[in-house]
Amino acid sequence: MKKLFIPIFLFLVLLLSACSDSKTNDANNTNTSSSASSDSVADASESDSDTFIYQSEDGPVEVPKNPKRVVVLTRFLTGNVMALDVPLVGVDEMSKTNPRFEEQLKDVEIVTDESLEKIIELNPDLIIGLSDINNIDKFKQIAPTVTYTYGKVDYLTQQLEVGKLLNKEKEAQAWVDDFKARATKAGEEIRAKVDPDSTVSVIETFSKQLYVYGDNFGRGTEILYQEIKLGMPEKVKEATITDGYFALSLEVLNDYFGDYVIFSKNADEDNSFQDTEMYKNIPAVKNNHVYEADAKSFYFNDPLSLDYQLEFFIEKFLGN
Repeated sequence: MKKLFIPIFLFLVLLLSACSDSKTNDANNTNTSSSASSDSVADASESDSDTFIYQSEDGPVEVPKNPKRVVVLTRFLTGNVMALDVPLVGVDEMSKTNPRFEEQLKDVEIVTDESLEKIIELNPDLIIGLSDINNIDKFKQIAPTVTYTYGKVDYLTQQLEVGKLLNKEKEAQAWVDDFKARATKAGEEIRAKVDPDSTVSVIETFSKQLYVYGDNFGRGTEILYQEIKLGMPEKVKEATITDGYFALSLEVLNDYFGDYVIFSKNADEDNSFQDTEMYKNIPAVKNNHVYEADAKSFYFNDPLSLDYQLEFFIEKFLGN
């Protein structure tokens, strides 16, 4: 009887052991499958996230991948956002009244860095401004807020940065490449037509004062001096090296006028200096080399303004 019991006992032990191994393997397989599934869900969740980290000049900021309600608190960047077809819900007053922007911005609210309640009501998903805006900490509580220091990077790099912020870097790069090609071609044609030693000045009446502008200060200066490569009068170069602009009086106009003058003219300002004999006797004026542009359309160096400025220069210098 004992001899019979031992084999049966061994058989039962082996059977129980086999069942136990099977359950362990099933459990392990289940755990592995569950872990893989969790990893897959995590990866999918990360790739499908509605936000990403933008490396701003002040550090990383979590921003929406496809912003739908953007507030821009500076006139210097409104056109940069518009050029990338990103919806705006709030802009500054100067942007709103820009003749080249007003149709697209007709339903957009006017805001400032003091319009906290209005901006809260607009429910933005992204706020953009300059680094010196007021209430920046309060804006950060309303929506992701990114600021830029004006002039920290050149005007083309600025558009690429805005493209990165708005998750449209490819579109921004495409515009930069196309603009550079068009500006280079225009520069070659213009330099071939005008005296290679010619100089050009850019002036504007603003707040009852006449100014001359240096390089990288809007009004087409970036195109004229950097892309078309026309010369800047020495007096202008010296006077604008610090601030980028210089106030002029009627008595010294001739000293700061180049062979050509781009007059960014605001019809709402006092432009009576143009009626004086002193002005009329300046060589650039006598030679009909003063080209007047609408200041409200000519202020900035965003892609929309730059495209307009380039067309203006091609027309005026080449007669196209």
